[in-house]
Amino acid sequence: MPEQQKRLNKYLSEAGYCSRREADRLIEAGRVTVNDAVPEMGTKVTSEDVVKVDGKIIGERKQDFVYLAFNKPVGLVCTTDTRVEKDNIIDFINYPKRIFPIGRLDKPSEGLILLTDDGDIVNKILRASNNHEKEYVVTLDKPISQTFIERMSGGIYLEELGQRTRECKVEKIDRFTFRIILTQGLNRQIRRMCEYLNYEVITLKRIRIMNIELDIPTGTYRELTDEEFKTLKRLIQDSTKTFQPKTRNTRR
Repeated sequence: MPEQQKRLNKYLSEAGYCSRREADRLIEAGRVTVNDAVPEMGTKVTSEDVVKVDGKIIGERKQDFVYLAFNKPVGLVCTTDTRVEKDNIIDFINYPKRIFPIGRLDKPSEGLILLTDDGDIVNKILRASNNHEKEYVVTLDKPISQTFIERMSGGIYLEELGQRTRECKVEKIDRFTFRIILTQGLNRQIRRMCEYLNYEVITLKRIRIMNIELDIPTGTYRELTDEEFKTLKRLIQDSTKTFQPKTRNTRR
């Protein structure tokens, strides 16, 4: 039986090089070749094809997957393209294997972000239809009104994005600070929502992604625990990856 072909972006993802979304960007930029030819979007490949990114051959994975929780400082950019951004998350962590972030946090934002070399898990966590929760603590430039809480939780139409935000949980913590739990990840969503209501975000910190909570100092990372990964696997349901955690916790 002939080997089943895979879409090129899936091949790169399963090889642990990047997420499918990032793979699409690399393909579109002409940085990927298949058998030394620049492919079209949607090209399918098998293990017999020679796939390269920036001239480097990308082969099948032979090592275990890595799953990290990182407390991102303000000022870091969540990109894997280290040629473009000096203050990027990959150079900062300096992990010995190639990893990439699951989703993003804006440069002026801080807090929890997950990183992995398991391309398949990325889309399962990020897929909006799965309603996976992400929790943030936000400080504003002026006192928070009850109207602000009600309008934020009820959903706001963001004209620049052409869509309305989902209803969400919003709780006032003190005069200037609130907690918000989102199940979608629109571009600069919280900042855009606050701007619409004439508030400016002073600080924004993500403190939870699904079952994984922020519990490490700024600028450090750790591997997920057995229990965290088992729960995460159950929440995304169709994940079939194996996991062998370590207890490493480093600061840079």
